[in-house]
Amino acid sequence: MQVVILCGGSGTRLWPISRTLYPKQFVKLFENESLYQKTIKRNLSFAKSFSVVINQEQYFMGLDQLDELKAPKSQFILEPVGRNTAPAIAMAAFASKPDDILLIVPSDHLIENQSAYEDAVKKAQELASQDKLVTFGIKPNYAETGYGYIEANGLEVKSFKEKPDAATAEKYVKAGNYFWNSGMFCFKAKVFLEELKAYAPDVYEQSHKTFTHARVDQSAIRLVKEDMVAIRSESIDYAVMEKSKKVNVVPADIGWSDLGSFDSLYETLPKDENGNTLSKNTIHLGSKNNLVISDDRLISTIDVEDLMIVDTRDAIVIAKKGSTQKVKDLVAEVKKHNVEMTNVHTTAHRPWGTYTILEENPGYKVKQITVRPGAKLSLQYHHHRSEHWIVVSGVATVTIDDKTFDLKQNESCYIPKEATHRLYNQQKVDLVLIEAQVGTYLGEDDIVRLQDDYKRN
Repeated sequence: MQVVILCGGSGTRLWPISRTLYPKQFVKLFENESLYQKTIKRNLSFAKSFSVVINQEQYFMGLDQLDELKAPKSQFILEPVGRNTAPAIAMAAFASKPDDILLIVPSDHLIENQSAYEDAVKKAQELASQDKLVTFGIKPNYAETGYGYIEANGLEVKSFKEKPDAATAEKYVKAGNYFWNSGMFCFKAKVFLEELKAYAPDVYEQSHKTFTHARVDQSAIRLVKEDMVAIRSESIDYAVMEKSKKVNVVPADIGWSDLGSFDSLYETLPKDENGNTLSKNTIHLGSKNNLVISDDRLISTIDVEDLMIVDTRDAIVIAKKGSTQKVKDLVAEVKKHNVEMTNVHTTAHRPWGTYTILEENPGYKVKQITVRPGAKLSLQYHHHRSEHWIVVSGVATVTIDDKTFDLKQNESCYIPKEATHRLYNQQKVDLVLIEAQVGTYLGEDDIVRLQDDYKRN
């Protein structure tokens, strides 16, 4: 069986810890593991191989976290833009053999009952071998209005239901034959593609065209943006599952959560005797039932209850428990004032390492840059800014126009505006330097890449 991990989504409901370029599946919230890594570990026992469908901007983050687990080499399918789950799954199916059984799993869900999960997967695999399209229905333990529902008659799916109001959700739970729609599936590659072609032929045809035009190398299948944009954005539910006559459901009581809000995150984290989440950076006096997440700062509370306090270097959110679904609305407001704050943290991950913004004001920006051993930034220039580099530790091999030289600790160089330049760490330890940018415009899009080892545009 091949496991297909879907890594789409921007994770806005867990902002500010989750950003567009660093979504929740890669945030290490669980004993220094991410949801993406937990997904990989959960499926190692029965996965012949992994296919990871991922935004091209997050490819190296996904690759790094996979390598940390020493997991089997995986196939990455890089999306330049997202087009929902039906095209994403189609790409994985096109990349597989027709009779391969695919287990489709989101990368950002939490499943706490491993043995029950494995039992459910085995049942799904058996049904998939009989040419069924299998979905996993989560047994509801309360009336949730934030999930879609599956109405079942034994293993057969009678209907899919949209997110209900509270009264309708109560009826579903009492009826006993309704399940939460988990977004997990299992089927043969050819069966899914046949049903996609039958019920959403335009999505099938354009997805097939996009896949045949993809650039394939040893590390990834790189989809072309112009082809991808032409695909109609559609979910697998709308495109196939709600129309096909081959759909079965496997009921699953597996300790599942999609972690779609801070309220659901609170339920999963360990807590002290007063119901406050445990963290080394918090002190509570007379406080109860609070979620507190902090990057660096000490957060102290006195006599408060039922709060969500989420603190990062550049943003803090304070909300009442039960109101955190409104975070998505908050993100929309933040975008009006500072779109970068919704896209990326002050620390950003790149294929070659990381950079952290230390100071930013009109006309200048100061960063700490860390380059991993053997890594190299792109050969590039800027239209609007000059840069100063000061080495803190390690040795920097620097190219400026036609000159290449080494900089050691406490040595520096100046890169004029429009000068072609590159940074390379040839050592076996991290290179750390301070970069001071000065100019009229300091955005990350003022980078003209002439050559790049990581095939970025």
